[in-house]
Amino acid sequence: MNQEKTRWWLVVGSGVLVGLVLAACVALTLPWGGSRFASNGEQIYFTATSQRGTPISSDMGMGMMRGGRMTCASCHGPDGRGGRVQMMMQVFEVPDIRYQTLTSEEHGEEMEHEAFTDDTIKQAITEGIEPNGESLDWPMPRWSMSDEDLDDLIEFLKALN
Repeated sequence: MNQEKTRWWLVVGSGVLVGLVLAACVALTLPWGGSRFASNGEQIYFTATSQRGTPISSDMGMGMMRGGRMTCASCHGPDGRGGRVQMMMQVFEVPDIRYQTLTSEEHGEEMEHEAFTDDTIKQAITEGIEPNGESLDWPMPRWSMSDEDLDDLIEFLKALN
């Protein structure tokens, strides 16, 4: 009987421990449960969620990915440098979106438009429009978020090296 009680307590204790670990993991990823990110902009970039709890959604046209878990980092990578990405059985060349690259004069010479500004970066993120007024290539989603969250995201792009 004593062995049965010991086994029972081990099972219960293990279950409680696993539950606590899972709760801690969830708390790290939810905006109201604390953050493992240094800034709201960083959290938006990596999770498409805001520390403020404000809604962030994306639309790739025809309703694709609306409310999905796509993030900036999904395509542009953790460092913002972009590269080759495979999505929906296609390979895309994804641009470098580090602030220093987007706003440099060399970027303007390389591309068929002038260098980006804060306002044109915001327009690219939310409307999918280049500084020259042309549409960004599919699969760039059109993001919907608060002005404050958008400002935080731009600040994070400035910090990428």
